[in-house]
Amino acid sequence: MPGSDPIYAIGAASKRTGCHIETIRYYERIGLLPRPGRSASGYRRYGLEHLKRLALGRRARDLGFTLDEIRRLLRLADRRERSCAQARALATAHLGDVQVKLKDLRAMQRVLKDMIVQCTDGTLPDCPLIEALFRTPETPVEASRP
Repeated sequence: MPGSDPIYAIGAASKRTGCHIETIRYYERIGLLPRPGRSASGYRRYGLEHLKRLALGRRARDLGFTLDEIRRLLRLADRRERSCAQARALATAHLGDVQVKLKDLRAMQRVLKDMIVQCTDGTLPDCPLIEALFRTPETPVEASRP
């Protein structure tokens, strides 16, 4: 039919959006993606709106948004009169989470570098890196040896 939106099977929708087929099915089950129509033979038929939602979900997941945050973003996208302030607030909160994770990752990087340096040339009989991993905060260094 001229002028109608293209229709995609699940495999084609997957390729166009970069979402795995199982992810698409999962998004349908949890309500992030409206159930598509079916062909006469029972195959799912996805339109451009489905693909847009999948692309938003994929990109948001790549940026570390949770499924709940993606749900909120999609609700905002569904509104005809949407407020950018709400999307901004959601992104600002997510940025705070990302900044905390980055701080934790930088601390982890420092600890790993220190542990690697302790291994010197790798010829020590007891590996300081493994010994450090055996330790818990309440375990003295001497007790961490197996």
